Amino acid sequence: MPGFKAIQLTDLGKRYNREWIFRHVTYLFEAGKSYAITGPNGSGKSTLLQAIAGSMNLSEGKLEYLSAKSDSVNSIIDPENYYRHLSIAAPYLELVEEMTAREFLHFHNQFKPFVSSASIENILSAISLEKSADKQIRYFSSGMKQRVKLAQAIFSDAPVLFLDEPCTNLDTTGYDLYHQLIADHCHQKLVIVSSNDAEEMDFCSERLNILDYK
Repeated sequence: MPGFKAIQLTDLGKRYNREWIFRHVTYLFEAGKSYAITGPNGSGKSTLLQAIAGSMNLSEGKLEYLSAKSDSVNSIIDPENYYRHLSIAAPYLELVEEMTAREFLHFHNQFKPFVSSASIENILSAISLEKSADKQIRYFSSGMKQRVKLAQAIFSDAPVLFLDEPCTNLDTTGYDLYHQLIADHCHQKLVIVSSNDAEEMDFCSERLNILDYK
């Protein structure tokens, strides 16, 4: 199976009614690198991230996921299959709160398998929730819920990881855990972080400022 290579944006634009959220975004996100989408609150960072994830219709431009047939030839991935190549953690994505943490991770694993090296028990231990594994998620604190959201995205067997404000509701220990998860499990992934928090994106080697595309 060809390996994932890049996401190519060509003259991308999105508007609501008559207001352009962003326009003329041409950019290449390459496998194995980390990128930050920056800008003030309400500037359209999350909208651009969702557009790159293929979860909303574009107003103009072209979005392409590319895989490598060989060292010199790329192929375009069918948009219907984008979901196979990505995982995402975001504050607006809900957990199944009637499930326990262990049940939820097993459920998630059925349709978005985790990497083969990570068992459910290992994942729970990595996010320091092994003692709460059999508690219903609805009784978790907001920080505990965020840890589960990060785990289901980071440990998914997908080459692209989208992180929208990934440290929402996390305390200092949670920030440390986030950076440890990134360092230990994401060095081969294409990681795209949407944030205006320097600590959430300090590992990103590339920056895309949404204000440049207004």
